[in-house]
Parts: sequence; structure tokens; C-alpha cells
Amino acid sequence: MASRLTEISLDCHDPDRLAEFWTAALEWVVLDREPGLVEIGPPRASDQALLDAVRSGPVPPTMFLAAVEEGKVAKNRMHLDLSPVDRSRDEEVERLLGLGATRADVGQTGEESWVVMADPEGNEFCVLRSLAPGHFSL
Repeated sequence: MASRLTEISLDCHDPDRLAEFWTAALEWVVLDREPGLVEIGPPRASDQALLDAVRSGPVPPTMFLAAVEEGKVAKNRMHLDLSPVDRSRDEEVERLLGLGATRADVGQTGEESWVVMADPEGNEFCVLRSLAPGHFSL
């Protein structure tokens, strides 16, 4: 059996503020909180049910937001891609801007089908094409 991706860790200055942004952006919840560390993710069942699910196949990872003193100094080498499921890409970009995201320039040409953004601490992520009915179909 292969390993499973179970957590994504993101260093930041203010885990509580980033948890507020990412839970609103992804419709996730705070799963655990202690000083300097917040775990967020999809609402979940008991620990045993989660363990059984992880052993049987991939599950959505959680995200750990950990306080660090050093600042972000360059473009992220890894980033998250978001796909809206109930609105257009541009409507989702506007919603995320309202939550505190900003547009980011990482050298894109303007011809891309995605929009590069940054969370409130400058961590880049992309908003991809919409998967909503009427925007995407097979």
C-alpha cells in the first residue's frame, strides 16, 4: 500500500488569521487549535472512522498553520489550486478578494486560464476554471 497525503503544513505569522481565511475559502472548519498552531480541514467523523478511511483510500488532507518568526522571502515552490464548484472562476476570485486574498504576479502572461492569488500572508495559490454546472461538463 502506498503512503497517503494526510496533512499540508503552512508556516505563517498568524495561524488564527490564516485559519479564518482558509476555512472561509474552502468551507472547512477548525479541527484543533493550540498556541501557535491551528489545524483546519473538512468536517470529519471520529478518529477511528478517519483512520479506517485513510487506510482504505485517499481522503482530503487537513492543513496545519504553524506560527514561525521568519517571513516569506520568495515565490512558493508548491502552491494550492482551487476549483470553484458553484460559481464562475471570476466570481470565485471576487469572493476570495473579499475574504482578504490579493492578486499575485508570478510572471504569468495574462493568457492563462487560471488566476494567481495570494492569501493574507502572501502565500500564492491559483483559482482554476470553474467545475460548476454550465461552466464545465464532460
